[in-house]
Amino acid sequence: MTNYYKYLPTSDEDESWGLHILNAGCNRIFKNEIYPSVQHPAHHYFTWNKGRVLDEFQVIYIAKGEGIFESAGSRKSIIREGTILLLFPGEWHRFKPNVKTGWDEYWVGFKGPIMENLAQQKFFHQRKPILHIGIHESIINLMLEIIEKTKNEKTGYQPMVAGIVMHLLGQIHTLVRQSNFKAEDITESIINRARIIFRTHIDEDITIENVAEELNVSYAWFRKAFKAYSGIAPHQYLLQLKIEKAKELLSDPSMQVKEISFSLNFKSSFYFSKLFKEKTGSSPAEFRKKMDHKK
Repeated sequence: MTNYYKYLPTSDEDESWGLHILNAGCNRIFKNEIYPSVQHPAHHYFTWNKGRVLDEFQVIYIAKGEGIFESAGSRKSIIREGTILLLFPGEWHRFKPNVKTGWDEYWVGFKGPIMENLAQQKFFHQRKPILHIGIHESIINLMLEIIEKTKNEKTGYQPMVAGIVMHLLGQIHTLVRQSNFKAEDITESIINRARIIFRTHIDEDITIENVAEELNVSYAWFRKAFKAYSGIAPHQYLLQLKIEKAKELLSDPSMQVKEISFSLNFKSSFYFSKLFKEKTGSSPAEFRKKMDHKK
């Protein structure tokens, strides 16, 4: 995971859409790391002792690790991985990761009458800001899509991202409802956690053995269970993620193929190019040319 945040300007037209995005980002907070970072923007900075009050809604997803959350409408509670934190405008709150574990967090901040109506109709409530939905790749994918769309701020991006946020809210509501009817299957939980680990460590030197160890299961069991559940071996799944990320990086003409290969931890640029052609039918250079022609 590469730490990222962006605070976004909005126009009258954006705000008239009914939902507009103010900020989005993701952070990996390591053990014993200061939180929030001293680089955190002043208008959103807070300390545990004082807490803060925001003039916006926020959805925060804790994908790994644990910590503490407290708000005016909710007592101090332990937060574990797979938890959504909902922040409401005008409400005091504070949260922080456990110094012994750190955590991975994804967030998006937004405002608008659409969300105000959802809160008024009690689809989301200030007295229930902690929603344990478990580890779900779909939530990470939506968060990452929001982040990607905010990076370039292309014309008309605000309504598009607002649509993704609505999808995210609908997904969260559905998962909360479903969790009331059945306990999460242990195999499903492990596979979902594995997918999150693959996605958030895609730019690191990670092995299937490392993932199995982190999940506290045997390598043999994990490899068999992952393929049985998802229809693809974990190694192939990781490679596919890397190829999809490489396609995204190839859209940046300033990055050389060798740089992309290095950033995704392939053992050599030759191996990367060979594998990329096997998976896509084009070499990285050919793929980049095709993308240039489409612009």
